[in-house]
Amino acid sequence: MNIEKMDEFFTKRVKIYDEYMLNVVGCRQGYKKMATLIPPHTKNLLDLGCGTGLELDEIFKVYPDINVTGIDLTQAMLNELKRKYSNKNLDLICGNYFNIDFGKRIFDVTISFETPHHFKHQQKLTIYKKIYESLISNGVYIECDYFAINQLEENFNFIQRDQFYTKNNIQEYQLYHYDTPLTTENEIALLIKAGFRNVKKVWQIGQTAIIVAKNI
Repeated sequence: MNIEKMDEFFTKRVKIYDEYMLNVVGCRQGYKKMATLIPPHTKNLLDLGCGTGLELDEIFKVYPDINVTGIDLTQAMLNELKRKYSNKNLDLICGNYFNIDFGKRIFDVTISFETPHHFKHQQKLTIYKKIYESLISNGVYIECDYFAINQLEENFNFIQRDQFYTKNNIQEYQLYHYDTPLTTENEIALLIKAGFRNVKKVWQIGQTAIIVAKNI
């Protein structure tokens, strides 16, 4: 099994990334759907794992003047995003969003698209708590990702992942590109545990689904 470090994986694929993602089942529709879920009052948006900004392509059509803080592990992805939208209000940060302070009560909306499925339950809970704390009152977190069909699939993915990490002496803080999607039920439970009060799956095509979490 040849698994690459996360930043190296995406750096190698930056030129084909957009075309690939638009052909993943549900993603093309998911980008469009996500844009419709952004509340009208939104001024400040945090995009976690923003990549080349495919989700922003649709959001900017509706909210061209929105302020976006984008965090991504791969500088090559951020360079492409900046190239596409040099005229937009972008604050781009290259780094591991586990290690970056999101601030308190700053953002109206936080989004992520096809990024949380790389992490374990406790890692997700850590991020969801940070997201919750960074949102203003009545703030919203919108996540589009692909999910395990059932608990059996989820368990199998984590067993394989843990065996790979152990065999290669990889520490938990080291980020490798290995997919471990949860079921939507487990994802929703983690968001509620992080503090969100109103959490619902609002859309799904295939294994790609959108979950909306509100902090009220």
